Amino acid sequence: MQSSSRALTHPEFAERARKVRLLAIDFDGVMTDNYVYVSEDGTEVVRCSRLEGYGLRRAMAAGVHCVIISTEENPVVSARARKLKIACHQGVEDKVAALEALLSEHGFGFQDAAFIGNDINDLGVLGKVHLPVIVADAHEDLDTLTAFRTLKPGGQGAVREVCDAIAAAKGG
Repeated sequence: MQSSSRALTHPEFAERARKVRLLAIDFDGVMTDNYVYVSEDGTEVVRCSRLEGYGLRRAMAAGVHCVIISTEENPVVSARARKLKIACHQGVEDKVAALEALLSEHGFGFQDAAFIGNDINDLGVLGKVHLPVIVADAHEDLDTLTAFRTLKPGGQGAVREVCDAIAAAKGG
């Protein structure tokens, strides 16, 4: 299957990124490497990249509101969001409706939004935002989606890559 993904260095990325006012990010497989460690008592541990923190701060300094929107409901998502000082919405079944509500709350529309996703539950929202981004190791069902693709895989600096590219496009 032919991919319609374009790299973040594509000139259209910068054009779209300049208009971004809200960046929504999936958690599992985007902010993590899509693996989970489960202890015998059921406690889950995931691996995230420390690179993301500086990138998110850089995007926020460029005027971008950043938020996690996750289908998963897990204390680790909240803990990571607190550490990064960004909003977090989890247990979200309808990401389009959740993002629409967030955008409305801030006085924005889908034309002001970017979303980073990695799997089929992100298809709807990726199809609505002005700047759809998928991570390098996104599920193959997203290959036909017209989106921008990171060079780095989820949990290994993909969010940082996107944040840096948005901040640079905005002159930050």
